[in-house]
Parts: sequence; C-alpha cells; structure tokens
Amino acid sequence: MKQAKMEPLTCARIPTDTGEFKLCLFNNSPDGKEHLALVMGDVTGQDNVLVRVHSECFTGDVLGSRRCDCGEQLNRAMQLIALEGRGIILYLRQEGRGIGLLSKLRAYNLQDEGYDTVEANLMLGHQADERDYTAAALMLQSLGVRSLRLITNNPTKIESLQALAVNVVDRVPLQPQITADNANYLVTKVQRMRHLLELNGWANGNGHHVQDLTSKNNVHRQRPFITLSYAQSMDGSITARRGQPLALSGPESMAMTHQLRANHDAILVGIGTVLADDPSLTVRLVNGRNPQPVILDSQLRFPLNARLLKNSRRPWIATTVPVNSARRKQLEATGAQVLAIAPNSQGQVDLNQLMTELHQRGIKRLMVEGGASVITSFLATRLVDRIVLTIAPVLVGGLSAVGGFAQSGSVLFPRLSNPRYEQFGEDLVLSGDVLWAEDKAEIRRQKAEVG
Repeated sequence: MKQAKMEPLTCARIPTDTGEFKLCLFNNSPDGKEHLALVMGDVTGQDNVLVRVHSECFTGDVLGSRRCDCGEQLNRAMQLIALEGRGIILYLRQEGRGIGLLSKLRAYNLQDEGYDTVEANLMLGHQADERDYTAAALMLQSLGVRSLRLITNNPTKIESLQALAVNVVDRVPLQPQITADNANYLVTKVQRMRHLLELNGWANGNGHHVQDLTSKNNVHRQRPFITLSYAQSMDGSITARRGQPLALSGPESMAMTHQLRANHDAILVGIGTVLADDPSLTVRLVNGRNPQPVILDSQLRFPLNARLLKNSRRPWIATTVPVNSARRKQLEATGAQVLAIAPNSQGQVDLNQLMTELHQRGIKRLMVEGGASVITSFLATRLVDRIVLTIAPVLVGGLSAVGGFAQSGSVLFPRLSNPRYEQFGEDLVLSGDVLWAEDKAEIRRQKAEVG
C-alpha cells in the first residue's frame, strides 16, 4: 500500500433502529478525503468479520432514490451485521463510483437519453469505475480485522482488496429489489461490470430487462417467464415467402439475440422453422451457455438429419397424443426427448399444458423465436411476458410475423409497457413488457386500493 497507517480521528456511539453502532471518522487518507467506519461489536483481532465496503451515494443513501440499489444495500448490510452482533461498514466518500456528485447527476441525464451507466461515465470522460480501495484496506488494518466476509455483489471489489493484502475469505451476496427504475442499471452491472446478481430472467447483454413488472405477472402460475423474440422488416415481414428463410438481423443485433438466448433456460421454435432453416439454436456470437431447444411438432415431422441432433443438448420435441410410437423410437434413439402433450381444440400442442411440463422440468425462463404461427399462437393464448423485436431497415412485402388473433368476436390488442428503443448497427430493437387491456384495468384497481 502507498501509506503505512490510517487512524480514526474520533469515534462516537450511534444508536439506530437497526442497533447500536460506533461511528469512527478517519482522516489522513491517501485520497485526502474523510472516510467513516460504522462498527458493531468487538472486531479487533477477529477472523471472519462481516464487512461492507460501501461507497457514498447521496441520492440512494439519503434520498432513497430508486435509480440504484445503494440505499437498499446499506440498510441491508446494517441489518445483517446487527443480526450477527458484530461487523463493520466502511463508508467511503467515493460518490458515483468515484466520479463525484456533479458528474453523477450529469450521467443520470445521459442515462435518461438512453445510455447505460457505463456509457454515460465514458461520455463524460471518466472510467466506468474510478474507485480506489486503499483507504478501506488501511482502515481495516487500523481496526485490527484479521479476515473478513465481504458483503458485496462486485467481484472487482474483492479482487481490489485482496490485491491490497486484505484477507477476504468469503462473499455475502445482497439481492436487490428490482423495479422499473433500477432494472437497466442492474442489468448493466451484471453484463458490463461482472456483478454477481440473480436477476431472475431480467438481463440480456445489451441492457434489456426481460422481467415483467406488473404485479399480476410476477408470479407465472407454474409456468416459465416467456420472452418472445424475432426479427422483422420495416413493413412487418419475417420472410419473403412461407417456408423460405430470410436473414434480416445485422451482426450487432444478432449478437444481442445470442446474448438473450444465453440468459434463458430454453428456446422454442416450431417445426416449420426447423424444416426451413435447420437452425442450431445455440449461443455462438457471445460467451454463454446454450439453452435447451424445444420444438413444437404436432405430427412428429422432425428430420433425423437436423443440426439440432448434433448439439450437446438434444432437443425436446413436443407433440400431441396419441404419439406415433415407431417415429418416437427413432427420434429418441438420436438422444432427443419426445414430450407427449394433449392437443388443443385445433389438434395442436396445447401450449398451456406444455408450459406446465417445462416448468416441472426446471425451465424458469423460456425464449420463443417463432415462426409466424408459433408467434401468433403464443400471443393468442397470452403466454408472452416480454417482447424483444428487432426491426431491420428493409422492405420485404412478405409474410407477417403476427396473424389475427380474435377471440369471442373481439380483437385483443396487447401493448408494451416500459418500452425501450436501442440501435444495434443498422437495426432498431424495441423491447417491453406485454400488457393486456385487463392487465391495465387490474393495475389501475390495485393502485386505487393503495391510494
């Protein structure tokens, strides 16, 4: 370390709703700032002390801003330490990941224009994270902590402290509350800053949050969270002619789609897509695990030479009962699994029953890529929570992605709430949470009850 020692200038007893702490103010820091230590219990000479190294956040810590999770992290850390009866919160005066309050507020304005938190910092001439943890290491040394369990989601913080000879023996995670206001911020933390968060289906690699925000759909009644993702032309076409593949996405938006795949447990297409495109449905353009392929195939037309049968994760083929036993035996001999599902009134795989089956098999996040009949069927049965739509700057005049889905004589028009627009190369990507008319009525009713 650059400096041998930091000592507290003074300490005072601080009783709080969480418990009684001792607050110590340190000066003589290498960065010239006055940092604080909030201490509970005896930590001197102790091992495995619970420690939170918290960077100052006026908007989150003081005002309770919902744009970040800082205030929530601070409060939760105090609770965890109080439950244990011993621990430390180091409060470092490093506002805005070290860029200061003025630049942080300017970065907020850029984020409101559509840039993420990393991009905003870079545009202002800062690094994504300018924090230094030398003061924290010196403060821990002064407090006599021998080893610690660090309350953090940030592996960089652990690595930085370990590089300063701090003995971090374990990590204690902090799971945030995810809201419409902080979703994109948390996604960026995960995808661009390596934070270790369980976002339960929120994130793809470019800032889309893929978790539904309505109270009605947060619990999906024993089915996966479903993201509908497809590419179309400016005039709404997904191909020029049915059964003929057409590449619409550019390389940048295609990489985004592969990142989206990596953040789902399974990916579903219809047999028409398999016959036309012979897709692999893997993650190739980014780092990430391959999702489980699921194919809708009421007639078991799945070809025995399909590329999907060469994947490490062989497909699950959903078909209707009764099942052709000879064909089933052929497919399962290749490693595929045939899921026998009761038919709906049209003789096709009943999607609701299939979703229950997938949920029972551990699929929590399902990505649906099409084709047109599959897209329309999922919308018609209201089995879509999130849409990520890539729009290519080309006119095709071909097959539309979505057919009519009228029910009981009335046409249903879902809308997107929390819409987000981003450009990837030449393509425009629109994403949002699917909201039906009755969903909006239910939300208004709940708000009225709260009010």
